[in-house]
Amino acid sequence: MARVALFTDEPVLATGFTATLASAPGLELVSVVQDPERFIAVLQQAQPDIAVIDLIPEITFSLLARMHREAPECRLVLWTRAISMELAYQVMELGVRGILKKTLPPELVVKCLTKVAAGELWFDKSLTASFLTARTVTLTNRESQLVMLLAQGLKNKEIAHALNISEGTVKVYLSRLFQKVGVKDRFELALYGLRNLQNLQALGVAPGELLPAFATDRPRSVRYQPLRTLVLERPPSVRKPAMAEQNAAASLAAGNQRI
Repeated sequence: MARVALFTDEPVLATGFTATLASAPGLELVSVVQDPERFIAVLQQAQPDIAVIDLIPEITFSLLARMHREAPECRLVLWTRAISMELAYQVMELGVRGILKKTLPPELVVKCLTKVAAGELWFDKSLTASFLTARTVTLTNRESQLVMLLAQGLKNKEIAHALNISEGTVKVYLSRLFQKVGVKDRFELALYGLRNLQNLQALGVAPGELLPAFATDRPRSVRYQPLRTLVLERPPSVRKPAMAEQNAAASLAAGNQRI
């Protein structure tokens, strides 16, 4: 029996979800919580197998990270109307194993949770198709800093000052990043960085939490949520997936239905 905890601040949704799971074999709803902080406490105390999280503005990137940290064995499922490909990739690093659309009929809600409880992933077909046209680049901490500062429009001299390194070192790092990401110039890299950062901000990450502060008159004290993965669309000429990618996509979509 998989034990499920639900976070939502909408009583109507909670009532419908409760009714759906009441007759679902193999699933037991152990808690319904309306407060995000209280939900983290429930994850620690009740230790459910699955946490279904209504993706409202109060659910931030940092909160998801805390949930995963405090209950690492719990499989997180986001309950939302829509989510971008970039954001889906980012939240998967925080333990999210399913993205459940609010438009799904009750039988598919049950199927999603059953699949996730069995250790599988669940994404709708449109999101899985987007994964096939994307590639990811894992960033080091320094590379993350450079991309984030570049996305703010800072010049090399300003980036060097913000990170307490030389302007020549910035040029070397950027040159390596261009090759690693596969872009031709700083403008293209900045656009990719901005797109990924905007999707994190859509998850409630405040600019001050996400981006390093820049000022020319005081020492650096950089505090930010790092951009650990850069998600990019493949150029049309290379969008045909390799067999390994096809198999991975088939695994993601296993048991899923068209929405």
